[in-house]
This record gives sequence, C-alpha cells and structure tokens, in this order.
Amino acid sequence: MTAQSEAAAPDPGPAPTVRGTLRLALVVGALGVVFGDIGTSPIYALQTLFNPADPHPVPIDDNNVYGLVSVIFWSLMIVVTIFYVSLAMRADNDGEGGIMALITLLRRHRTGRSRRTTLLLAAFGIFGAALFLGDSMITPAISVLSAVEGLKVIDPRFDVWVIPITAVIIVLLFGFQRKGTATIGRLFGPVMIAWFLTLAVLGIGGISTHPEILRALSPTYAVAFLFGHFHIAFFALAAVVLTFTGAEALYADMGHFGRRNITTGWILLVFPALLLNYMGQGAMILQSPANVSGPFFLLAPEWGRIPLTVLATAATVIASQAVITGAYSVASQASKLGYLPRLRISHTSEHEIGQIYVPWINWMLMVSVLTLVFAFRSSASLAYAYGMAVIGTITIVTVLYCYVARRLWNAPRWLVLTGGGLLLAFDLLFLAANTTKLVHGAWLPLVIGITAFTVMVTWQRGREIVTAERLRREGPLDEFLSRLQQGEPKVAQVPGTAVFLNRGTITAPLAMRANMERNHVRHAKIVVMSVETEPVPRVPDAERVIVRCLGAADEGIVHVTARFGYMEPQDVPAALRLAKEQTAGRGLKLRDTTYFLSTIQLRGGPEPTMASWRKRLFIATAHITADAADHFKLPRDRTVIIGSQIEV
Repeated sequence: MTAQSEAAAPDPGPAPTVRGTLRLALVVGALGVVFGDIGTSPIYALQTLFNPADPHPVPIDDNNVYGLVSVIFWSLMIVVTIFYVSLAMRADNDGEGGIMALITLLRRHRTGRSRRTTLLLAAFGIFGAALFLGDSMITPAISVLSAVEGLKVIDPRFDVWVIPITAVIIVLLFGFQRKGTATIGRLFGPVMIAWFLTLAVLGIGGISTHPEILRALSPTYAVAFLFGHFHIAFFALAAVVLTFTGAEALYADMGHFGRRNITTGWILLVFPALLLNYMGQGAMILQSPANVSGPFFLLAPEWGRIPLTVLATAATVIASQAVITGAYSVASQASKLGYLPRLRISHTSEHEIGQIYVPWINWMLMVSVLTLVFAFRSSASLAYAYGMAVIGTITIVTVLYCYVARRLWNAPRWLVLTGGGLLLAFDLLFLAANTTKLVHGAWLPLVIGITAFTVMVTWQRGREIVTAERLRREGPLDEFLSRLQQGEPKVAQVPGTAVFLNRGTITAPLAMRANMERNHVRHAKIVVMSVETEPVPRVPDAERVIVRCLGAADEGIVHVTARFGYMEPQDVPAALRLAKEQTAGRGLKLRDTTYFLSTIQLRGGPEPTMASWRKRLFIATAHITADAADHFKLPRDRTVIIGSQIEV
C-alpha cells in the first residue's frame, strides 16, 4: 500500500438501503443464473426413474414410490444443503468458489511431506474441473433439446423443427453472454421465480390428493428402499443423480453472486419448491400408476398444461446458464493457476468480482454444444451421459474439501474421517451406479473430461519448461544493471523513454536485454513496469502507481508498479502519465516513449521434456493467448515486439 492509501479515510461503503437493494438484485440474479440446472430436474427425474424403456426400470408399487421420493429428499439434503451450501461454499479463494478454488487453497499450503500428496490431489482436482467443463457442454445441449421437444406436446408437427429451433436458441443464448451475468440474471431471475413458485403450487396440489406421501420425509423409507431392494435401488441411483445436477454450479458460481445470496435463494425458495414438487409427483403416481408417463405435467389441470409447457421451455433454456457461468469461473481460475493460457476476460459488474465473460470459452462451448445437438439429435440420447460428469465432480470435490478441512483448518481427525467418510461413501455409491450406464452414453463426459484434463496438465507442464528457460535467459535484474553501470555491454544512449513490461523486479526483461546486447542502444530514461490486478472494482489515481529508482538516481532507470481494479482496463500509457508526476518518475519524456514487449516463439525441440504429441498440443494451445499489446492498451505505432525462440 502507498502512503496515500494508508492515510485515506476508510470507505463507509454504500448506505444500508443501497446494500439491501444490491443484495436483492444479486439474489434475483442468482435465481436466474445459478439454480436453472437443478431447478428443472423435476420435469424428467421421476419419469426417468420409472420409465419402462430404461435398461433398469424401477417397478411401480407403493414401497418403491415412497422409497424413491425419500431418497430424492435426503439426497438433496445431504449433497446440496449439507455439503455444498453448509460446508463446501465456506472454502473459497478470495470469494471465488468451485473445484479450482479448492485447488488454489491446496497449492498455497503445500509444504514438506504433504507436497507430493497435495500435487496428487491437485491433479485429481484438475480432472474434476475437466469433468465440469464436460458437464458445461452436455447440460445446454440436453436442456435446450428437452425444452424444444416439449413443443411436440402442443403440436406433433413441430418434430421436424426441433433441431433447427434448438440450434437457433443455442446461438442466441451464447451470443447474449457478452451482456454479462448480471444483465442475464435480471432478465432470467423473474422467470425462475415464477418457475419455482409454480413448482411449489403444483406440488401442493398433488400432495393434497394423497397426503400420506409426506411420510417419505422420514429417512426410514430411504434406508428400507436402499437395503431392502438393493438390486433395484442400486441401478435407480444413476437416475436419482438427475435430481441434483447443477449442485456443483452453485459452488462454481459463488464468485458471481456471493455465498450469502446463493444460500438465501436455496433455503427460502428453491429447496422447498423442489421438495414439494417431487412429493406432489409421488402422490400422483401413488394415486394412479398410469400417471408415471408424465407426472410433472399431469400435476397441472388440463387448461394449464400448455402455459406450463411454455414456462418449462423457458426454464430449461435458462438452465443452461448455470453451467455456462460456472465454466467461465473454472476457466478464469485455471488460467490464473497456470493450467490454461492468459485469456481475455471481461468483468461485467462493479459489485461482484466474479461476474465475468470469457469470449474464447463462450464460443468454444457454443461450437461443442451445437456439435452434440447435431450428433445425438435428442435429449433421450444424451440422458445417460448426464449423471457421470456430475457425480464424478462431486466426488472429487468431497475428497479435496476433506483434505482442506484437515490440513488447512486443523479440523479434528475423527470428525474428518467420520463425516467425510460418510459423505464419500454416499458419493461413491452414486458413482458406482453410474458406471453401469457407460455403454449407454456415460462414456461421453469421461472422454470430454480426459481431453480437457490432458490440455490443462500439458499446458501447465509446458509453461513450467518455458518459464524455467525464460528465467535462465533473463538473468537477475540487479546483476544486469550492475554490468550496465560498469559499461557492459557497451551501448549508445539515445533520447526518449523506453518502457519494458516485466513480471517484477527479480529478472531483467528479455526485450531490454536483447535491445542492449544486440542493438547496443539504451534510452535516456528506462522504465521497467509491472502490472497488478487488485480485488476491487477501481483503484483511485492517487494509489495507482508506485515508483522507485533502480540503481543511482542519475542513471534514469526506474521501476513502476501499476495497480488496476478488476473493472478497469489495464491502460499502461495512462498509468505512466501518473508515474511521471511522482518524484522518482520526473524526467520521463512521455511524448517520445517506446514500449517494448517480449514475445516467445515456441517450437518443439529434441530434448525429452515431454512426449512429441504433448509438445504439439502445448504449442497449439499457446495460440489462444490474449494479445499483450491490446490487453495493455499500447499504441501500435510506438510498440516494439522483440521475439525470442524457446524449445520445449
């Protein structure tokens, strides 16, 4: 912190009324973005469980209905309410949630004997993040397909239009993402509020026809179903996962809307609405087994089924938003951790740092989702692929959370072993059930996950190789300046100011070293500039830059640290103008400034650092890195890019 910031009066923050309005807006936004996936499960979950076309259908009788409704209730309670909302969402990385936040916490505290375990768990977590990216591709495809297929209920002639309409909706959905999750949440929030209220009202109506269904709240029915009919219950668990798809999105999207706002929406509206609706559907099936063909829509009176179909269509389209925004969070955090290249990220809110838009991820997801739609052509074909990615990610999050609780928070060993063991056993039971669906489509998220995992670990390994070689070539900055002071290398001084962007003050920028050693020139004034991003929307100009001399004052070499808020463009020329006003920065001739960037050209080398195919993959991935000159707002006509070639 600078002296100015230390002396500044504390910001009292927004007034209580403003804070309340902002929180209400974020809760509504969370309802529109975060809960779409888990909130639309009642449309198909129970129907899938009792579907006679399923490879392992559940016979319809009173015990099975009570048992399954009880299993659904306790699954939502254990997985979502207890684990994610009450426990996992407390493990955040500066407000960011999701599996990448857990990996960050692990990497911050890897020491001594635990280092190898930590690295192994981090790799395990990266695979979980890769599975979540697979879920981010499958969920929009199956959600939008199921929504558009619902139009056939109104008129079967829409059948030939299902794929074209689905494709148009997907393109529009992804095209609208650049508006930001805050804007999307304000638009989708009221629709989802109407949706959850409709779920609750329909559920209450169903319960009134068979109030005995309320007995399913007792865990004895779930236990009796699981252990008394295990040969049926085990296969049914693969479909029960459908009721909590989207649980990981709650955690991953925490940075978008905040833990408190997501918790409020879940406890006060979403969970009660889901519970009432599942129980209402169970009551309908108990009343007549024939209702299993469509228990959700049969909850509505005949006159209300067309409006309900339209509302369900809108809700399932919105469901795609939860995993899309979650994918942005995962990609952003993976980039910061070094598992993906630097991506162009747009921050879309002044109140929540996590509300972001990542263009490259957005368009990659859109192409992937469209590919799945045209390849599988129906939601039924994708149904069995749905659960594997979800439960795989949840299981990995459970393992990482237990390790964080024990190693970082010093939770009692008995508590971690007991509580974590029970949670993990619960997850593994669901995971085992989903392996029975591998030949029916569950292989798809595994293939996507393995592919994404390979890209991320390859980039991380390649980056380590390049960084080590770059540090070797750059050498210590102090040593380079000392040699320069002694006249090595011999250089001619030219007027003007040269700005070299660097990651700190430890090493000499490659561009500065190359300019002096190869061109044998130096500018009268030299600025080594580092750029830092602060976790606030904007940094005041008085706190923007920190300037200090490198070496003797008459040598004209200074280091500038430029600090930007996450909502601000990282405008290096503007920061340099502020640096000129400070004592150490006076004498900088900004009208005659040249900006130097170091760029690395990668090529595969003979050294066995990685397999040849991984080298090619790493080099190909490097092409998506955001352009540095554009990112830092450098004038193209005064920017010099000095390249260096590194073999991997």
